[in-house]
Amino acid sequence: MATANKICSLGRRIYRFTASVSGVIALLMILWGCTANNFNAGAIAWKTYSNSRYGFEFPYPSNWTSLAAPANDDGIAFLSPQDNSVEIRGWASQQLPNSIVTEQEPLKKTKSNFQTAQGVSGVMVVEVDKDIGSMTLTLTQSQVKYYWRGRSKSQRFQDYYRLFYYIAQQYRIPKS
Repeated sequence: MATANKICSLGRRIYRFTASVSGVIALLMILWGCTANNFNAGAIAWKTYSNSRYGFEFPYPSNWTSLAAPANDDGIAFLSPQDNSVEIRGWASQQLPNSIVTEQEPLKKTKSNFQTAQGVSGVMVVEVDKDIGSMTLTLTQSQVKYYWRGRSKSQRFQDYYRLFYYIAQQYRIPKS
C-alpha cells in the first residue's frame, strides 16, 4: 500500500510540474505574439489615397497596387505585391436621413471603441474565421458613413494586423 501511495504522490507531483510548465509555455507564446513582427511605419515608403467625392484619405504602402476605382468614385482598394489576397480598402456612402428611416429599419447604435489620430471616434471590428481575417473601421459624420478595411487570409492575419491598425489610425475624414 505504501508503494501505491508513493506512486500516486509522484504522479501528482509530475502532473503539477507538467501543468506549471505548460502554463509558462502558454504565457510565453502569448507574450511572444504581442512582440512578434514589430511594425515600424518609418521603414515603409508611403503614399496617400485621397478620395475626391467624399474627402477621406488614408496612407498605403507605395508598392501596393490599386484596383480600378468604381465609376461612382466612392472608394478604392489596394493589393499587396507579395500576396494579392491581402487587401486594404477605403470607401464611403451617403446615409438616408433619419426622417426617411422607418420603424422597420431601426438605427443600429454601436458604441465607439476606436479613435483615429485625427481624433474622430468610430467602431473597429476585427473578425477572424477559418479562411479570412479582417479589420473594419466605420466612422460616421453628418449623413456620410466612412469605411476602411484590411483583409488577409486568416493564417497570415497576425502578420498584417499592426499594418492594418496603423493605417486605420491614420484614416482621415473632412472636418465637420
